[in-house]
Parts: sequence; structure tokens; C-alpha cells
Amino acid sequence: MNEVLTIKQKKVLELIYNFLKDSGFPPTLADLKAELDVSSNQSVLNFLEILEKKQCIKREEGQARSIKILPLGLKILEKDQLVPIAGTSAAGSYIESFVDIFTSWQPISNQILQNEKIDISRDKVFVIQISGDSMINAGINHGDMLLVKEAKEFISGDIVVARTSDGTTVKRFIADGGKRYLKPENPAYNNITIIPGEVAFDGKVILNLSKVK
Repeated sequence: MNEVLTIKQKKVLELIYNFLKDSGFPPTLADLKAELDVSSNQSVLNFLEILEKKQCIKREEGQARSIKILPLGLKILEKDQLVPIAGTSAAGSYIESFVDIFTSWQPISNQILQNEKIDISRDKVFVIQISGDSMINAGINHGDMLLVKEAKEFISGDIVVARTSDGTTVKRFIADGGKRYLKPENPAYNNITIIPGEVAFDGKVILNLSKVK
């Protein structure tokens, strides 16, 4: 399969990347039509179809707002993977849930993703910013940006993003015999007992991006 893009095709790919990075959303057909100075939506759709066939992007139901740039597209652009920033989570008491709405994205170097054994085409990852000081003894400080991987299974000692009706919080998951609880890494805070059906887990913290140099 020919992986080389024409100048115009690469421009479309760059526009998609920049829209994602700057606004948090892929461009609409109208956005691309205006930027490319073409007269019809079909012209834009033709570009998207070519990029998809060349495995540079992936679309759902043919809508521009569902465009995702694939690893090959990032390689051609020589750009880092964009990971969604979910919002703020508490390292302290619970904070209002960030829900599942991503309005901005953060570039993450491919080297970091490879080091953490993340397959971006398979694994779901996102970034949260920390508010509070309950995890300072784990090296997680107020304002830090954490890379989180969605997961269904956890082992005792994992640092997790937990959610209840009160919101979200970041704590260490502890399984001690029949006891399950969330442990802060600051003696000023108390453990949080995990009550089945009342606590859900959004993911496991795999890297403190603020510590990466």
C-alpha cells in the first residue's frame, strides 16, 4: 500500500491534527472546506476517504467529528500522539466528576507510550490534572498531570482514579484480606472504604507526566 501522501493530502492531515490539538475536537466538513478553499463537501470527503484507505485516519460513520489520527498518520506528520485531557481529579476529598467529556488534548511522545507499553490503537488512555495534596508521599503533587489507562482489573498497590456519586479522586487501591479501601499517601487524610456498587474505577495511573523531563 502506498504510504506517501500528496502535498494536499498531507495538508488535510495537518489540519485535522491542529484542530484536535487546539480545539479538542476534529474539524467539521465545513471547517475543512473553508481551510482548503474547495467548493463542496464531496471534495473534502474524497480527501478523508483517501487518508482512511492509506491508514492515516479512522472515521466512524463517515462523520468528520469522529476522525482519529492513526499511528501511520502521526509518523508522516512527525507529531506526537494526542491524548485527551479529561479534566481535574482530586488528591484530597472528592471533586466533581469530570464525566467523559474531553475538551482539550495533550501531545504525548511515542517514546513515553512505548516505555509504558501502551498500544494507542488498542488501549484507552487519558490525562487528568491533580487538585489537592493527599498523594504527596507518592510523588503526586497539586497541579501534576497524570497519564491514566482505562482498566477493568487492579492489584493491591495500584494508584487509581475512583468515582462515586460525589465525584472523582485519586488514591492507592488496597486489597487486604477481605478488606478493600482507597489509601491516601498523606497521613492527614483517612482511608476510604470501598463499598460494592458505590465505587467505580475509571482507570489506573501509569505515569506522572509532570515528572517526565
